[in-house]
Amino acid sequence: MQATDISKNLKKIRDTFLNQDCLLVAVSKTKPISAIQEAYDAGIRDFGENKVQEIIEKAPALPQDIKWHMIGHLQRNKVKFIVPFIYLIHSVDSLRLLKQINKEAKKINKTIHCLLQVHIAKEGTKFGWNKEELNEFLLGDEIKSMHNIRIKGLMGMATNTENTEIITEEFRTLKVLFEALKVQPLPEIVDMKEISMGMSGDYLLAQQEGSTMVRIGSAIFGSRNYN
Repeated sequence: MQATDISKNLKKIRDTFLNQDCLLVAVSKTKPISAIQEAYDAGIRDFGENKVQEIIEKAPALPQDIKWHMIGHLQRNKVKFIVPFIYLIHSVDSLRLLKQINKEAKKINKTIHCLLQVHIAKEGTKFGWNKEELNEFLLGDEIKSMHNIRIKGLMGMATNTENTEIITEEFRTLKVLFEALKVQPLPEIVDMKEISMGMSGDYLLAQQEGSTMVRIGSAIFGSRNYN
């Protein structure tokens, strides 16, 4: 894909945005450094990766004002590798993972911004917290000892389906939960500001339902080669 294609794709996507304040995170997984640089030159500063290895290879080779977003499933034993580079972890899907992030961030005296991934999809393969777990944690005592994280909101992945009613319902479920949590007496380290939901195929539906961040990859960079 030529630089002009990436630039044109970005303009086309931005022109369709229902909410211009919604952050576009360019999902650069499997894409070369040259493609990321082209998107950067077109004005993108927020890039999302699914794999730890790609972040630690790409981050040192690209402009240092890039904000790296971890959007894929994160294993606890790999947290330490991305802590120096990461801006926001979208995919915090368990208390055990959150504890590990806090532990590794403390080692280098850093505060890591996190989103709590909520299980909203009908598919059993998606990870995440449920409503009861979230309430118990956010209003409980364990969170009070986590001084090296900041919880900035929620993330959700809709079911992989062509049925827009199902997708809309799942996004709406996340928004309702988000609004309910916002009015709770939450600890200081929680700032319910962001909802990360929506990808290349459903970002407009996500924006209709209140998304503040969309994660768009193939619509910017073209189809992926996983070989």
